[in-house]
Amino acid sequence: MATLEILLSQVPSTGTLLTAVLLLLVLYFISSGSSTQEKGKQPPGPKPLPVLGNLLQLDLKRPHESLHELSKKYGSVFTVYLGPRKVVVLAGYKTVKEALVQHAEEFGNRDIPPLVAEFNTGHGIIFSNGEVWREMRRFALSTLRDFGMGKRGSEDKITEEIQYLKEVFKAFNGKPFDTTQPVNYAVSNIISSIVYGNRFDYSDPQFKAMVNRANENVRISGSVSMQLFNMFPWIGPLAMNWWKIWKNIKANRKQTTELINGLKNTLNLEERRCFVDCFLIRQQSEEESGKKDLFFHEENLLNSVANLFVAGTDTTATTLRWGLKLMAKYPHIQDRVQEEIDRVIGHRQPVVEDRKNLPYTDAVIHEIQRLANIVPMNLPHATSCDVHFKGFFIEKGTVVFPLLTSVLRDENEWESPYTFNPAHFLDKQGRFCKRDAFMPFSAGRRICLGESLARMELFLFFTSLLQHFRFTPPPGVSEEELDLTSVLGITLNPSPHQLCAVARS
Repeated sequence: MATLEILLSQVPSTGTLLTAVLLLLVLYFISSGSSTQEKGKQPPGPKPLPVLGNLLQLDLKRPHESLHELSKKYGSVFTVYLGPRKVVVLAGYKTVKEALVQHAEEFGNRDIPPLVAEFNTGHGIIFSNGEVWREMRRFALSTLRDFGMGKRGSEDKITEEIQYLKEVFKAFNGKPFDTTQPVNYAVSNIISSIVYGNRFDYSDPQFKAMVNRANENVRISGSVSMQLFNMFPWIGPLAMNWWKIWKNIKANRKQTTELINGLKNTLNLEERRCFVDCFLIRQQSEEESGKKDLFFHEENLLNSVANLFVAGTDTTATTLRWGLKLMAKYPHIQDRVQEEIDRVIGHRQPVVEDRKNLPYTDAVIHEIQRLANIVPMNLPHATSCDVHFKGFFIEKGTVVFPLLTSVLRDENEWESPYTFNPAHFLDKQGRFCKRDAFMPFSAGRRICLGESLARMELFLFFTSLLQHFRFTPPPGVSEEELDLTSVLGITLNPSPHQLCAVARS
């Protein structure tokens, strides 16, 4: 009933609600009556109510946990109705991998939920399909690799940024502070240097505003009100978060346009400084050839830049903040990490090559990613055609949730899925070992295109910060009192907290 109360609280007018419910009821019965022909066995699931679907069986504050629990009753492929929207949920490592890897084409489309469709009409990299998606992803991957993504060029940018972040941490002199903004700014500067060709000062008001707005949108896009909007789009203008997202997108789009125009005004065809330069040069080349280009236009540029900026900031920064909090929560694990770093690296700057000689530290970083589980619902997929999968028939265009939380916490794959246990990634001799069910970047056609960069960032930032600082709870707060509850959003952030970064001698 709590979910129903949340739903009703989003709508101020009883008359408006009644009219909408009656309309949706009519649409529901019309659509139900038109799909009587069975093409195959449908995935099972809880019986939906008209209009509300299975809302009363879900906790919209922890939807991934509700879906994970339902999978234990209905199996690894099941159906839920989010309001009138039919969704097929895939749960467990083997099922998710089979769908995304072995049936990559069939499950490879991106669902464009109403919230995204309000602001993006199929452009960019993340929320696009078909030829637009293929062309933009191909171009982004090749361009990012040209700028050293996951290679030495990126490593130099990261190690330079680490020095700025260390200075910020030192300035607190071991006193409690919120790590959110400095970590977000540091990580954002890595993707900014690739996309725009330069980093920004942490005190730059435009840069701070741009990062803060993007992170706020990631957080509130997963809020209860915005989940309800995706089910019942007519409530959009009635929800305050809808207006916040719209305002933030307009402001960031204006700022991005200004940055792009600045690069356009100084563009040199012989010098490719960044991703934007490469796009503009390709755009100019297409125009000069006289053919009408379907891909390299302003909308794809603006949306691709926005996709890279948000994805390149939020996920890595969120994971890193989880890591620092977990080190303060489990000081005995922090002790072992620092002993290994001191023994192998000493006082010099860590480099990527050190990873193979730091098996425990590498295991800890992987376990941070697994337990933090920052994209628990994955981004929604959609079937590109009718598909028969694991004995069930799923229609073309069906929304699909490959539930990553069920992979990273699969009880058949992990010895202690709900505890922080770096031994998940160590063999009996203490050597690092890969695990097939480690899938924080998703898999298949839609796997995170920045995975190699993110892995490098996490390793270098984490080892460098642990090399120079010991992280502890604020005075008067015990390790046991550090709350590991996450904050709902598109990504799961650690709950608000402060830490002390005590300089190590």
